[in-house]
Formats: sequence, C-alpha cells, structure tokens
Amino acid sequence: MYATATLTFPTPQFRLNPHPFSITFPGISKTFSSTIFSSPHELYLSHVPSRALRVSASSQPSSPASTETSKLSSVPSQMKAWVYGEYGAVDVLKLESNVSVPEVKDDQVLIKVAAAALNPVDFKRRLGKFKATDSPLPTVPGYDVAGVVVKVGSEVKELKVGDEVYGDIHEKALDGPKQFGSLAEYTAVEEKLVALKPKNIDFAQAAALPLAIETAYEGLERTGFSAGKSILVLNGAGGVGSLVIQLAKHVFGASRVAATASTGKLEFLKSLGVDLAIDYTKENFEDLPEKFDVVYDAIGQCDRAVKAIKEGGSVVALTGAVTPPGFRFVVTSNGEVLKKLNPYLESGKVKPIIDPKGPFPFSQVVEAFSYIETNRAVGKVVIHPIP
Repeated sequence: MYATATLTFPTPQFRLNPHPFSITFPGISKTFSSTIFSSPHELYLSHVPSRALRVSASSQPSSPASTETSKLSSVPSQMKAWVYGEYGAVDVLKLESNVSVPEVKDDQVLIKVAAAALNPVDFKRRLGKFKATDSPLPTVPGYDVAGVVVKVGSEVKELKVGDEVYGDIHEKALDGPKQFGSLAEYTAVEEKLVALKPKNIDFAQAAALPLAIETAYEGLERTGFSAGKSILVLNGAGGVGSLVIQLAKHVFGASRVAATASTGKLEFLKSLGVDLAIDYTKENFEDLPEKFDVVYDAIGQCDRAVKAIKEGGSVVALTGAVTPPGFRFVVTSNGEVLKKLNPYLESGKVKPIIDPKGPFPFSQVVEAFSYIETNRAVGKVVIHPIP
C-alpha cells in the first residue's frame, strides 16, 4: 500500500535558498535538498510505503558549510583577463575571454576581483625591464587588488569565503612576480599578502592603496623616520608621494612636511597636510635655505635630493640613479602592514587618492596604461568595475 505525503514549510522565503530535509523509512534513509521560492512551499512524496513513514524537515537556512560549497561551485574554469604574450608598448595588451582561472595553493585564497590599480612597475614590467627575473609569458598584469574571497586553500587560517579583502598580490615586485596578476576576473594570492578591506572605503578606493601605501610605509621605516623629524617628498601628488605625506604627518608624527608638484597641484598638496608646497616649475628645491631630515624621492632626482638634507639625513630613492648617501629599496608586499594601517584609514586620517580621470572601466585598461605612462596622474590610476 502506498501513500502520498505533503510537507509544508511555513517560514516565508522570497529568494532562492537551499533547505535540506531527510526522509527515513524501513531500510531507506535519504537526504534531499529543495529550492524554496515562496511560502508556503509544499513537497509531494508519492509512492512511498505508508507503514512507519517518518519525515523530518527543517525550515532553517542551510549551514555555512553548505552555503560555502554553493559559492565555490559557482567559480568558473575560465575568465576574462588582460594578457600580453610579448614585451612591448601598450598595443601588446589583449583582452582574452578564455584564460584559465588560477589554481589555489594551500596557503592561498582565490579573489573575485572587484577593482585593481596600476603602478609604474606595471608598465615597466610590460616593457621588459625586469625580464631576467620575471615570470614566464604570457602575463596577466596587475599588482593591486580589492575583491571578495571565493575560495580558500587548506592552510588558510584567518580568511574565509565572503571576506572583502585588498592587497598587493606579488610578494616581491621584481623577483618572480606571479604570472596571473590582478587585471582579471579572478586572482590567487597568499593569505599573508592581503588584509580585510577597511569598512569605510569602497573597492575602488581600497585597490588604490596596497603597493603604494606599503612602499610609502617601508621607505619611511628604512630611513628611521620618527616623530619630530622633517621630510621633503618629491612628486608629492603621485601615488606613493601622496601617501608618504599622509603617513609622515598622521602616522609617524612629522614636525614639518614639504613636497614638490607642478603649479596646478599645489592646493592638492596642502589638502593632504603639506606645510610647504614647492612649485618645481618655478624653484629648485635643493636651493632652498631649509634642509630636511629625510627626502623621499619618488620621481628619480636623487642627485639633487642629497643636497636638500641636513647633515646625517637620509634620502630614499624609488627610481633613477642613486647618489650616496641615498639608497634604494624595492617593496616587499606584507598584509601585516595593511592591518597596522587600517585604523588610520578607517578613522579618515589617511585617505586613498584616485586620479580624477578614473576609475577606468575594465574595457579601458589600454587607455589607463597610456595615461599612467605620462607620469601626470594624481594619486592612483584605478580599474573599476571589473564585471
């Protein structure tokens, strides 16, 4: 003899949501899942032996593990990404739609990219200036990323699926950077290189920060900069320079901050907290009577910068030839630095700066590269949204 059973789920539902339930009768035990569209929802079980029929159902949402599995299963095997298969000018960049989504190693997370940003290292790498230590071609460019974790490796300890994160995905900027960068729909990165995104900023703003703010912070630390010291920032309106100004002022406690820029950007410098804004089109900073404890050279003028320091002062140079006692370093990506600086970002003391020409949509990465190569950007050149 057979019976028909009807299950009614009383909890109102107005979206797709998997709810597990189990059916048990002599000799058979089975777990099913249903998709609930609205309430009440009825499930019909036909041709089930009526004797000793026992049905248990749950109207509670599925477990986090079940939801996570659902999210992971939605990650495709291929993605859209910007790729270059040879070194050269911007015309080597191509938007491909069949690039394999990177595999996630045990210590990595897979990020669904919401925004990315460009840095000078991106176009220098594309030009082949670091080919001796670069990863194999073809390359998906991009260092900075902001997005959502969609998959985690077995050794990941703190991050989980759904976390909003940001970071510089290449631990070493020039020594073996990843073949698959951030100018793609997905990118894989070690957990230690990223941090939770500050709650008060969006993905585009978050993408503008990692490489530049880590470079600014590490350079200041390497000079031994501390409260009460003075600093001159060359190219203060640039991606790194604008953050050096803010960190020196609000994190390290500088007594005085000076910076150089062109005429039209002097008010921008003052808005960042600069005490002395120097128009490099009208005066030579090294000829000023005032000297500084530290000069942070973010433009490549070390030979002039060393003339602007006090006795025993330091010059950190990011590019160009180095003149003693100046020194150069290449940033090491470190998520712990981002975690340390997050409170300053969330309080608004330190702000991300996005060039007013952007953000550039994902389809205009070539235009974004062309623009950053003019060296006229204010703050960072950001790519957003990435669909």
